[in-house]
Amino acid sequence: MQYNFKEIEKKWQKKWLNQKTFATSQDPSKPKYYVLDMFPYPSGAGLHVGHPLGYIASDIYARYKRHQGYNVLHPIGYDSFGLPAEQYAIQTGQHPATTTKVNIDGGLDKKGDKITGYSNQLKKLGFSFDWDRELRTSDSEYYRWTQWIFIQLFHSYYCKNSNKALPINHLIDIFSKEGNATINACTTQKNIFTANDWNNYSDNEKQDILSKYRLTYRAEATVNWCPALGTVLANDEVINGVSERGGYPVYQKKMMQWSMRITAYAERLLSGLDKIEWSEPIKESQKNWIGKSQGAEIDFEIANSNKKIKIFTTRPDTIYGSTFIVLAPEHPLVDEITTEEFIMAVNQYKEDSSKRSERERIADAKTISGQFTGAYGIHPFTKKNIPIYIADYVLMGYGTGAIMAVPAHDDRDHRFAKHFQIPIVEVIQGGTDVQEEAFTSKDGICINSELINGLKVKDAQQVIISEIEKINIGHGTINYRLRDAVFSRQRYWGEPIPIYYKDDIAYTLPETALPLVLPEVEKYLPTEDGDPPLGRASIWAWDIEKEQVVSKERINHTTVFPLDLNTMPGWAGSSWYYLRYTDPKNGSKLADPECIKFWENVDLYIGGSEHATGHLLYSRFWNKFLKDLGYVNKEEPFHKLINQGMILGQSAFVYRMDGTQNYISRNLIEPQHKITPIHVDVNLLKGTSDEIDIDKLRNWRDEFKEAEFILENGKYICGREIEKMSKRWYNVINPDDVCEEYGADTLRLYEMFLGPLEQSKPWNTQGLVGVHNFVKKLWKLYHSGPNDSFLVSEDKPSKEELKILHQLIKKVTDDLENFSFNTTVSSFMIAVNEWSKLKCTKREILESLLLIFSPYAPHIAEELWEKLGHSESIEYVAMPAFNPSYLVSDSFEYPVSFNGKVRFKIELPANLSSKEVEIAVLEHEKTPKYLDGKNPKKIIVIPNRIVNIVL
Repeated sequence: MQYNFKEIEKKWQKKWLNQKTFATSQDPSKPKYYVLDMFPYPSGAGLHVGHPLGYIASDIYARYKRHQGYNVLHPIGYDSFGLPAEQYAIQTGQHPATTTKVNIDGGLDKKGDKITGYSNQLKKLGFSFDWDRELRTSDSEYYRWTQWIFIQLFHSYYCKNSNKALPINHLIDIFSKEGNATINACTTQKNIFTANDWNNYSDNEKQDILSKYRLTYRAEATVNWCPALGTVLANDEVINGVSERGGYPVYQKKMMQWSMRITAYAERLLSGLDKIEWSEPIKESQKNWIGKSQGAEIDFEIANSNKKIKIFTTRPDTIYGSTFIVLAPEHPLVDEITTEEFIMAVNQYKEDSSKRSERERIADAKTISGQFTGAYGIHPFTKKNIPIYIADYVLMGYGTGAIMAVPAHDDRDHRFAKHFQIPIVEVIQGGTDVQEEAFTSKDGICINSELINGLKVKDAQQVIISEIEKINIGHGTINYRLRDAVFSRQRYWGEPIPIYYKDDIAYTLPETALPLVLPEVEKYLPTEDGDPPLGRASIWAWDIEKEQVVSKERINHTTVFPLDLNTMPGWAGSSWYYLRYTDPKNGSKLADPECIKFWENVDLYIGGSEHATGHLLYSRFWNKFLKDLGYVNKEEPFHKLINQGMILGQSAFVYRMDGTQNYISRNLIEPQHKITPIHVDVNLLKGTSDEIDIDKLRNWRDEFKEAEFILENGKYICGREIEKMSKRWYNVINPDDVCEEYGADTLRLYEMFLGPLEQSKPWNTQGLVGVHNFVKKLWKLYHSGPNDSFLVSEDKPSKEELKILHQLIKKVTDDLENFSFNTTVSSFMIAVNEWSKLKCTKREILESLLLIFSPYAPHIAEELWEKLGHSESIEYVAMPAFNPSYLVSDSFEYPVSFNGKVRFKIELPANLSSKEVEIAVLEHEKTPKYLDGKNPKKIIVIPNRIVNIVL
């Protein structure tokens, strides 16, 4: 019987869906296991073969755990808010909700082109998702709870004494009785006030103070502003000064923004990394992003001014070597202290700097740039005037946005000082000539440093910190590079922020009013006045009496107030979705506490490493906050994290001879030829070869219609190169096409066979053929009867057949426990080859093989399981247990050496003693030939290893 994978896969995908095979319930009789994939974003382009890599791995593991008797939760959903859908809406006029739905469910786009839909593509690959739990962040019933979390953050502050978030009402109560002198909280509030002061403040004054304590607050912030996209971008959405999406210029700009006080959780985010099983590179990324450092804050006076510059340094021991000060270009003091002579140059430098992102400024260590302000600071110990510069290697978002530059002992300061001819003073002895290069080691002795001469660096730091505290010019402190997360976006397609404004003070909507549903607008662009797109909504005001959204025309600032015009960032909905999966239909709670308690936390999380300092950090932050409020029980959301590598594309090129429309075949190119390689669509190649179909190429793009092709042996052979799989390089392979030609089971096996999950590896369609042949060989193992009919016998397996089986069971379970999916596929191939040679048809072997094979290739496994006479799905049948006794051999083949050279082999019972082995070897028919009439001087026998006869 022929292997008809198309019919088989359609049959089982339909059965699984109709019978809800993978639907999960809370069964306390089984141990739970929660497997999760990172939320996919449903783009119109759909999946390419690189996207399913992580999904296949997680699905294999989820199925494996079901075979082990676990109650497995394996859900799926879509991060369906996002900038790409909004940009498409701006271009086409279609509502983002319409295009997003088509991208997920399939249908026709505005041009009439058919979109398969993410959901259909995922189902074609046979994933064992619980589809009843599917989520979409753009569904109002989902983002209702995203808005609810925002409100909880707004009404909370972080108490350092209890090291957790507490309700803001607790704070108000203390203010009314004691003022804020005893409050130890994460705040930007500097002024101390009494209870009497507080009680006499106006409501607006009180709200202004409270905003400096709230965990989500509105304040002026320096942001990445992208005029072309009309929105603020997160740092990880900006690459080399342009937007990741579209490549538009991005500028640093100060704007009123909503922010999340993630800095309150910096230490917990840092310490929590020690309690989770994540890769070291991801942990290091978060540690560096959080950037904990110990040092001191020191006030430097400004000459001829009553202003002071607050400077954070991790090296207070080098203070005597500070010969200049550098401020971040966006530092608020820059405009105040710059002298008239340097105003134009300083403003020009500030403008140039605003075009570079923080990441770009951090990464660019080679470029030396800066501008003198004309002002001088006063060194707090030497009392000398030292010049004040601005330079973009200093960031407003780190420390205080100002540094005391010590060129003798910091590489960047050294390059800056050499460039601007600023004195370099050595204060730590132990390195080379500091006039030539900085000595940055912390091992050394202090010199040229009056108070601390002769002290080691570590001791000197404590002395200097004590001194600055004694003379009241600063204090020792711990600093974090982590900045509060800008939360608002000036765009349409996102969660509305549930805030209205009374006298420009923010107030939350009542929780009963949620969800605050995204309104209809005529266009998805900012208004002519520069307001975000929600400014175009006519029904967008809040009536506090009726508790409903009403027309803006009714705003009277008494009972009807304006609503916030911003939406939430892309990471908001994905920061808590793992909790909603535990109880996705709950209409009265984020999720039932019992459901959260049963499933939390995620046991296995698989996704890309590019989310290290975005989604993975924000999810941890929100989870810790929700734990503080008692809504979750565990500090960390994701116990084990695996980052899958990329599947790279194999791009195809044609070679245009410069100045012509002639294209020369790859192997005809000579060194004297001047050529330009041009990417072409890999789908234009013939089969799995490198030959391009010239007729298809001519129809693909106009530039090839009249082209001349210089062929080799009548063929045009393309160049090939491994690159990132991308529409831009025309090297995308659609998994639907692979499934159509080879089947989903082949695709699943091939992607695992390519190499270790965490590594990037190139796609090669030719490799699919080999894997597909293996799947057909496995099918044939069960169809060895007359005319390829299905054949299974009830005979007992031989020892050899059982040995192959239990070797495979051990290999598969060991590999799966170590997430080594690629080596398991090789083991399947070896085992099937060996059973095929033995013409194995034994039920015990064939059933056991299917059970361990089914996580990888579930469709063929289900079909053959049914043919073996089983009516229930293979999915929940226990995996066969490994029995080590089957691996113990009854015999051993000894290599027999004479004077160290192997001359022949002899198979003997494994339980023979050394003497019995010796006798058997001496009696062997070949032994006299190699003895050559001599008597052995010595016979060495190592049981079940070797025999060596010394002559």
